[in-house]
Amino acid sequence: MIRQESEKLFSQSQKCIPGGVNSPVRSFRGMKISPPFIKSANGCHIVDEDNNEYIDYVLSWGPMILGHGDQDVKNAIQSQLDSGTSFGAPTRLELQLANEIISVYDSMDMIRMVSSGTEATMSAIRLARGYTGKEKIIKFNGCYHGHGDCLLVEAGSGALTHGEPNSPGVLPDIVKHTLVAEYNDIATVEALFNSNKGNIAAIIIEPIPGNMGLLLPKDDFLKKLRQLCDQNASVLIFDEVMSGYRASFDGAEKLFGVEPDLITLGKVIGGGLPVGAYGGKEKIMKQISPLGPVYQAGTLSGNPLAMTAGLTTLQKIKKLQPYADLSNSVQEMSKEIKKANQKFGKNYQFNHIGSMFTLFFNESEVYKKSHVDNCDFDLFAQYFAFTMERGIYIAPSQYEAGFVSVCHTSQDLEKTAKSYYDFLQQL
Repeated sequence: MIRQESEKLFSQSQKCIPGGVNSPVRSFRGMKISPPFIKSANGCHIVDEDNNEYIDYVLSWGPMILGHGDQDVKNAIQSQLDSGTSFGAPTRLELQLANEIISVYDSMDMIRMVSSGTEATMSAIRLARGYTGKEKIIKFNGCYHGHGDCLLVEAGSGALTHGEPNSPGVLPDIVKHTLVAEYNDIATVEALFNSNKGNIAAIIIEPIPGNMGLLLPKDDFLKKLRQLCDQNASVLIFDEVMSGYRASFDGAEKLFGVEPDLITLGKVIGGGLPVGAYGGKEKIMKQISPLGPVYQAGTLSGNPLAMTAGLTTLQKIKKLQPYADLSNSVQEMSKEIKKANQKFGKNYQFNHIGSMFTLFFNESEVYKKSHVDNCDFDLFAQYFAFTMERGIYIAPSQYEAGFVSVCHTSQDLEKTAKSYYDFLQQL
């Protein structure tokens, strides 16, 4: 596959954009190939500057559940363009999208729109601290909640661990209030509560992590977190920026029977445009300015283009109810991968839920970050390059999830499964 134009553009970009990209994972670092520069997309296919076409399982990192260029979404955006692109003032669209989301989540009484997932999680944490009057938060090793300073931490060596900065520019004095536990290990959470009695403002968690590959909660893990928060007057925050409207229509709270106090959303609720949101219980949300003392603001929050794209997307998927078909598509892929594993004596893991999935090059069950860390990353890089050459575009990292859309066909899935079979065959 020829990528001369993309390689030329990447070389030029590196002279004026750090690393040649505006988000690090796009650099394909570690994949041993340069990234394709995308010029167009339609349905579940993207086309690069060299006119190579790929089946897209990244889907702009999740939001394109209706596929690229959905006509209804485009029509809504075009109609709003004729009325204006940004007002910095309230609009009917904000109210409509807010009501659409609140009607889905039982735990959500009120919602505040922002412009990114990072902004949503930063604001939710500030709100939890302001509401409780406590300082410390608990996050989980491997869960990503955006690039806010208090969240850019890595775990220490013990079960009782204070976060340490994992980026220069993040001050130790900021992350000293961030404690790091292990996902699917309730004992590490209990230990942190015991050693910081009365000072845990919140737990923030991806209930369905997609930022260390796709993992799933085990053994009532989320219910036990809910109990710990109730016992310690702490706020439970579900970060569903990635999994919201992806794992199911009505969220992790319905899937696992656990109601959080706050939820952060993004991706799908913007229909392909930049949007984030955080919402939850009325008594907590009323602490936000102008009703309460917790300050948060944004000039482009509730941007009418993003609101209409998100509203149109949510209304369409509500009408279509594609989740059974999306889940069946991923399950079919899982069956084919298992067949290929059996044929070649492998047991590589394929985690999936709803329209999300990750193929892990680990022959043991994967449900903790340490399990992901033990994957064969060299083999993943080989597989990634192999699939790219065959016109299949997956996330360029073992630590990322993949997605299907309503536009993926059985032929697309069969081609993808066949590429995995062929890869194992040529090893």
